[in-house]
Amino acid sequence: MVDSLPYKVKDLSLAEYGRKEIEIAEKEMPGLMSLREKYGKEKPLKGARITG
Repeated sequence: MVDSLPYKVKDLSLAEYGRKEIEIAEKEMPGLMSLREKYGKEKPLKGARITG
């Protein structure tokens, strides 16, 4: 069943870890969260590949 779902991630078993990392970032980076609120609907980085 999982093979038929339209996921674009390499390893779904890492989803919980990813969610925890996002929660930590949200708490530790209030500036980032304000940018997310301000520009989130516009999706200015859609299609961008960010590494680092």
